[in-house]
Amino acid sequence: MTTNPKLQSYIQKESFFKAVVEDGSDIIFIVYYDGTILYHNPAVHHVMGYPVNSLVNESFFDYLDPEIVESFKIKFNECLKFPYSKNIEFRFRKADQTYQYLEFNAINLKHKEGLKGLILDCRDITQLKEDAEELFRAKLAKEQFLANMSHEIRTPLNGIAGMVNLLTDTNPTEEQQKYLSAIKNSTDNLKVIINDILDLSALESGKLKFEKIGFRISDIVPQVIEMFLPQAKEKGIELNSDFVPGSEVVLLGDSVRLSQILINLISNAIKFTYEGMISVNAKISKKINKIAYVQIDIKDTGIGIPDEKLEIIFDTFTQADESVTRKFGGTGLGLSIVKQLIDLQNGSIYVTSAENIGSTFSFTIPYEVGTETDLIIDARSENNRKRVNTLPGMKVLLVEDNDINRMYAANIIKNWQCEVNEAENGLICLEKHKKNNYDIILMDIQMPVMDGFETTISIRKSFESPKSEIPIIALTANAIKGDNEKCLAIGMNDYLSKPFLPEELFNILTKYYTHHEKSGTDNEKLSVQKKSSEKMAKSAKGRCTDLSYLESISNNDTKFVKEMISTFVETTPDIIDQMKSALEKNNFESLGLLAHKVKPSLTFMGIHSMKDTVREIEVMAKENREPKRVKELSDIFFSEIHKSITELRKKLKEYS
Repeated sequence: MTTNPKLQSYIQKESFFKAVVEDGSDIIFIVYYDGTILYHNPAVHHVMGYPVNSLVNESFFDYLDPEIVESFKIKFNECLKFPYSKNIEFRFRKADQTYQYLEFNAINLKHKEGLKGLILDCRDITQLKEDAEELFRAKLAKEQFLANMSHEIRTPLNGIAGMVNLLTDTNPTEEQQKYLSAIKNSTDNLKVIINDILDLSALESGKLKFEKIGFRISDIVPQVIEMFLPQAKEKGIELNSDFVPGSEVVLLGDSVRLSQILINLISNAIKFTYEGMISVNAKISKKINKIAYVQIDIKDTGIGIPDEKLEIIFDTFTQADESVTRKFGGTGLGLSIVKQLIDLQNGSIYVTSAENIGSTFSFTIPYEVGTETDLIIDARSENNRKRVNTLPGMKVLLVEDNDINRMYAANIIKNWQCEVNEAENGLICLEKHKKNNYDIILMDIQMPVMDGFETTISIRKSFESPKSEIPIIALTANAIKGDNEKCLAIGMNDYLSKPFLPEELFNILTKYYTHHEKSGTDNEKLSVQKKSSEKMAKSAKGRCTDLSYLESISNNDTKFVKEMISTFVETTPDIIDQMKSALEKNNFESLGLLAHKVKPSLTFMGIHSMKDTVREIEVMAKENREPKRVKELSDIFFSEIHKSITELRKKLKEYS
């Protein structure tokens, strides 16, 4: 073994101690077991601002953030038991009275020297803490964004799904039923897609759960193809599918995820194809024991993908060209989600492409082979749709701020012989709950004045039994992870995510239903009887409103159209007054919420010129930016809505 005399001399002369301890950047304390400071190095002066040796004989605990002293002492006393401790965080007061995040590793001198003291080697972790706090703020911002996006998408989606369900019960023609089925399939798949986007972190971490139910690819592919046929026809593109014999085998897996993959890939193919055709070819490429490998190829004659971009198109928020986003729209999430869904099912995907010739996306997923008995009957089948469901006498309080969604839910509940009262916010809900006896409350979450959470807490704490124990079901458009748990945690009994099917709502109500004798003695009964009327005339040119969409989706059901118009002209003036009041008080948060509330109704009333305006008001008001611009847009909006209401009131007279 070799030695270095100069190095040995360096250590013996305490030059090492001076270089590492006296001149080092780490803060070094030696403290007694009771916290008395026996020594600190000059770094305390350089970093913390205290004069050299000025803290000797002071209590270490006196310089800690008062909020952490008690918890710190517990950790400090733990250090007395062990020869070495590490990563103990604390906040130490500097000479300028601010606090700095530090972390120490402790050497217990008793175990080596027999002395009741600790050497604390401290390092500055302020930047690490700030980075962690920034990440936490970013996480909260992401969660809030996802929650808002969930609500913004699910609320109109619930209205669409609801109107489809109502129209399905109006004896549509065979052709109309085909269109309604396509819309229903689209809304169902959109609901799944929204769920996946909202739970993107779970998707990326591989924690997403997959169903294991029986299906055939020969059933799934045509259903998805049918969704896109109108879009393909509009672009003059041929869209077809082909199945190799054997593809009708029953498989066990998640058919909805398979549909989502196909939806993304076919949607992309249509988006980037101007002429020619798109073909979807499916087959069982091989079988190994009881595992069947499904291979599906989506081939198009579109614009193609440059070679240098083929490796990155599956990355999150990435598209082949930035101009693609500007021209075609999209987030760049579609292909990323597709790849992750396939990877998580032990599958694979690859793409071949040539610019201006076309692309072929091919993916393979292994599924366990099942039997005919594994196939499930669709709950939305014709037989289920037509069966008579009744809950006679059940008294329901429906709390929902969106007029269209409230009308839809009330309509289907009344069809089950329930008695329905309505409230547009939590405060009205509390008043009605005081005056009336209900069997169940269906509670929206995001509402003005008082939201669903506040209302539920108030019912549970402020009312006496049995009113305090009434079943409360959350109707939530915020379906991100944790929302459902929060509903249950604050005292709700169950939850139903929008958009929901009538069958799903019926099943919820059935869980809490008790047979009632209809007495007709309630304090408050709603009357929704409307007189039949003549068909509505088509909107003339120059009008603010266009009822053709409302007439179309209702198959010219004048009773339904009149009810929708009546609801709009009765409720909207009050919303406008509230918006004006919020504007006068510069309460932009309230203004944004009110704009959000009125927005879905504009589509049904055909006030197309104001849809972008109210959307801009909502976004800018919620972000509290450009108040002058918000006021200008609001004045335009108020004027146009006033004209629209006047026009719609005249239209109502035609039904008299």
